[in-house]
This record gives sequence, C-alpha cells and structure tokens, in this order.
Amino acid sequence: MTDDKNPKAAAPVGKTRYSDEELEEFRGIVMEKLEAAKKEYNTLRKVVMHNGSNDIEDTTPSFKTVEDDGAYQLSKEEASQLAQRQYKFIQNLEAALVRIENKTYGIDRLTGELIPKERLRLVPHATLSVASKEKLTKK
Repeated sequence: MTDDKNPKAAAPVGKTRYSDEELEEFRGIVMEKLEAAKKEYNTLRKVVMHNGSNDIEDTTPSFKTVEDDGAYQLSKEEASQLAQRQYKFIQNLEAALVRIENKTYGIDRLTGELIPKERLRLVPHATLSVASKEKLTKK
C-alpha cells in the first residue's frame, strides 16, 4: 500500500497506468497550475516589455543616475530569466496534459512504472519518480 504523504513511496503494484478517474483528478491539478503559471508569465512579460507607457513613471525626473539605470536593467534581466523559466514550466504542464490525453501520464520514463500519486500531486509535470531522478543526478 502506498503512503500518500511520501513522494518516494512506491506506486501501486500491478498497475500499468492510472485509471480515467485518477487521470481526471490529475487534469484538474495540472489545469489549475497551468492557469496560475500563465498569469505569472504574463505579469513577468509585462515587466520585461515595459517601455515607457503612460503611467507614473512619466512624472519621474528625466535625469537618472548610472546606478538607477543599472538597477533597472538588472531587475529587467531577472524578470526575463523568471519569464523564461515560467514559459518552460508552462510547456511542461501542457506536455503533461497531452500525456493525460494519451493515458500515459504518471508513467516513469526510465522504468515504465507508475510514479507515486503524491509526487504527481506535488510536481504534476513529473516524468520521473524520485528514485529515477536520483539515479540520473548521480550519473
């Protein structure tokens, strides 16, 4: 029997895939995370793409020090990196939805065994169990 509190717990023995009901549960989790990720991504894109719209920045003095400009550029670069990571996360979540449609969701790509439900609830785009991921990182 699996321990739903431990992401390292073994997956159900004898099962080759999750049931349609279980896949629907995971679809809900993935969709919820996908919606939140897209909102975050759009916010980050606005920060990166901001190029002097008509907001309160129009009223700031037109002279800026080199430090101000440098801090602004650094902030913009950090937002750009975060946006790139968020975009990759969105792609991974969308790939998880495809696997749900194909009924291959939750199958460890290394071992072919089921990834424990608790891991999928925590990391819904996972394609490896914790044990498989640890094996890969050791190599």
